[in-house]
Amino acid sequence: MDAMVQIARQELLDGVVLRERAAQELAAPLAQAAEVIARSLQAGGKLLICGNGGSAADAQHYATELVARLYQRERPAMAAVALTTDTSALTALANDYGFERVFSRQVEALGRPGDVLLGLSTSGNSANVLAAMAEAKKRGMRVVVFVGQGGQMASLADVALSVPSANTMRVQEIHLALGHVLCKLVEEMVYPSKESQA
Repeated sequence: MDAMVQIARQELLDGVVLRERAAQELAAPLAQAAEVIARSLQAGGKLLICGNGGSAADAQHYATELVARLYQRERPAMAAVALTTDTSALTALANDYGFERVFSRQVEALGRPGDVLLGLSTSGNSANVLAAMAEAKKRGMRVVVFVGQGGQMASLADVALSVPSANTMRVQEIHLALGHVLCKLVEEMVYPSKESQA
């Protein structure tokens, strides 16, 4: 049991170290990403979000925070859509077009100039997210990505938040923290609280 306690302690400490590094390296691009999204929403645009596996769960989590609310204060809903939640669309698109097009086809249907795509991938190489990014660019959308270190996605995005780790578990932990802060910043930019205006 002592060995398991030590493993648990070390895993938690490893996460703390990476989060401190992310705070130093990613605060500026995170604020930039929030500004891109906030400007789109203020102009009547929307945020489309996609990713696979744990990143799919994060996509719907972030969308919910914006459509519902992150903090216990009332403000209008914001237009955010997770492209990961419609099982009929996902299975039909995978069956008819292949899994690489499950997100790009939805971007084709829903994306408009001025909208923003948020792509999530721990590897930075998810083929279906890359295809969605290409479609978004073709449609005049801005692209923000959350990735781990390496991969193709960061170099193709307008704003990239690259977590300095190749450990999937650690990257996902930081992505969740980044997503919460992103939603807070967007909320404050679009609908400022009394505290932020003081």
